[in-house]
Amino acid sequence: MENRSYGNRGRREETSEDLRQKLRRIDHRGYPAYKDLRGQYDFGGYRLFIDHVQGDPFAAPSHVSVHLSGRQAGFPGEWLEQDCRRIALQDELLRRFGRAIGKYSRQAGGSGKSGVLSCSRPGQEILERSACQFDPKSGALTVRFLVGFPAAGRTVLAGELEKILFNWLPACVEEALLFSRLPAEKLKAVCDLADDQEALRNEVRRTGLVAFVADGSVLPRESGISQRPMKNAVPFRSPEEDRVTFKLPHRGTVTGMGIPAGITLIIGGGYHGKSTLLNALERGIYNHIAGDGREFIVTDRTAVKIRAEDGRCVNRDDISLFIRSLPNGKSTADFSTEDASGSTSQAASCVEAIAAGAGCLLMDEDTCATNFMVRDSLMQRIVSPEEEPIIPYLSRMRALGAEGVSTVLVAGSSGDFFRVADRVIQMNQYVPRDVTKKVREILSENGVEAETGEPECGKDRSVRESGTRRCPQAGPEFRGRNGRGPKSKVLGPDGFMIGRGTVDLRGVEQIADSEQLESLCRELIRAAEHGMDGRTPVKRLAEEMESEIRKTLRSAAGDRPVPGNLAEIRSLEIAAAVDRCRMLRWK
Repeated sequence: MENRSYGNRGRREETSEDLRQKLRRIDHRGYPAYKDLRGQYDFGGYRLFIDHVQGDPFAAPSHVSVHLSGRQAGFPGEWLEQDCRRIALQDELLRRFGRAIGKYSRQAGGSGKSGVLSCSRPGQEILERSACQFDPKSGALTVRFLVGFPAAGRTVLAGELEKILFNWLPACVEEALLFSRLPAEKLKAVCDLADDQEALRNEVRRTGLVAFVADGSVLPRESGISQRPMKNAVPFRSPEEDRVTFKLPHRGTVTGMGIPAGITLIIGGGYHGKSTLLNALERGIYNHIAGDGREFIVTDRTAVKIRAEDGRCVNRDDISLFIRSLPNGKSTADFSTEDASGSTSQAASCVEAIAAGAGCLLMDEDTCATNFMVRDSLMQRIVSPEEEPIIPYLSRMRALGAEGVSTVLVAGSSGDFFRVADRVIQMNQYVPRDVTKKVREILSENGVEAETGEPECGKDRSVRESGTRRCPQAGPEFRGRNGRGPKSKVLGPDGFMIGRGTVDLRGVEQIADSEQLESLCRELIRAAEHGMDGRTPVKRLAEEMESEIRKTLRSAAGDRPVPGNLAEIRSLEIAAAVDRCRMLRWK
């Protein structure tokens, strides 16, 4: 992501014929002549904006957008009144427009990126994006995309661009963005699904559940690199003991497994679906498109997946809840390191997530630090508690629950977790069974008493308050050069670079799309320039950044020059990125 000029919005609006004449005047001139095209043009059925022109045919393609008034687009106003409907409809139109322009991409002649036509490519999750935005009041529709302006070497091929802008693009607009040309029933089904998903989330929250998995859901994914549903997968069927029923406005009755607040263990043999269920729950913070198989899997939107991250940086975290002391005398009440171990990284991630507002922690034993999670009785007899600085997560689970932090844990190697669990779900060939009663009976037979109380954390302050003193300040890497701000680059969904510094987010597993990091990176630079003064706690800073990203996305519903590669992201992921940013200074 680079700082770019998105054209001169002060120019008068010209007609499509003006654009045609410009193209013919610059034909076969040097590539910089394309810069003269920046501006806005009335094509009758829509307005075309050429916001940013690439420097040469081998550079990133030019930024172009189309704007349709509410009358031109023609979508029913009631479909845009609720955010859930509007976002789902935007997502559907963007997918349709992407397929439409994809048929013409690279069909124009030229070298380099000549003739490239592309826009955002959503995955299985439905996100609000700047690439496609409705104004909910007027019904106006804006779609942003990329066009590779054609050239032979560095010589303008205006005739090829004329084909793109005057022949192919109007056909794509007509095919994908005009309500009168689209299947109304299919679009209504998209809006109805969004209504049902929002209603289900509200019901899950109202009934005190942290998650719900509908009967018939398809949990397994196509492969390790694909989020598409696996063909011929075993459909989910909830245990009778955990089955709950909700009535949705369009679908009607839906049944499934409810996971209540508290401590839930997911157990079972290897390859029987434990991690698959947890993965579905971690992505349940997002709505999913029809046919995904997870349309009616919803998880508390404050749920955070936690794992060990060897080597991550930690900045002024109070991890004393889990680690009392360190052999080198380093304080764990104000702990910093550039190279955290598995246990210290996971301790830091837990307290950071809770301080940022997490209401449920999702963990898979396979990706956790074993010594952080549990210490069995034999190990405690050999290495006494006085000699072991780590207070395992097992010992803090109920105390965290008393403070409103639930845990959903995949466990496969230690039965010690059974005594603190409120509910135990066993996966057997992808079919869940509630074995809570069986576990309690076995514990009783072996003289082990289940812990059902609500112990305190043993401190005078809430765990949630531990992060209130952690206030980051922008380091010199954010200054850039010549007053232009730093250069930045998003590295897929795994992280981003600012200047020469890299923020590694591979351990933040609920980031679903690289465009979320485009938003985060852009906003982090803005915050560093205007508000990261070392006096604002991480939680408030992240919430303010999320609010600014939301404002940017809302303002994209019009002809404001906004990049077309931004997407919504939770404050919880923003806080996680701030916590892992080595270019910040901490007070």
